[in-house]
Amino acid sequence: MASPDITRRLSPQTISQDIDSFHGLQTIKTYETTRADASVDNLQQAYQTMMTQQQAETEKLALYRAAADAARLAEWEFHNAVLAMKEVVRGQYGSDSDQAQAVGLKKKSDRKRPNRKKPVAAAS
Repeated sequence: MASPDITRRLSPQTISQDIDSFHGLQTIKTYETTRADASVDNLQQAYQTMMTQQQAETEKLALYRAAADAARLAEWEFHNAVLAMKEVVRGQYGSDSDQAQAVGLKKKSDRKRPNRKKPVAAAS
């Protein structure tokens, strides 16, 4: 039998079924095994470890989402401040100034004027 791929997450349905099985085992008072990995103590420890790790993951995801939101808002604030600065530079120094070009705006004189297309005479 091929070994399972432990790099992927188990489905929530599988975990739920495993938890139900574990809780069902707790109702069996005569359960005993010589396998250490299937003992009640090992199952209890694995269950507690899983619950602790899932809680830690949930807390870190909440912190990550909060940090991502804060970073997004800071990016937008910075972007809006840069746009305001460009408007001030354009208003203070003019659209055709070197200062406007220094902040990333295109000089008005460097813009290519649109060419008018001559109407094509209809061939008869």
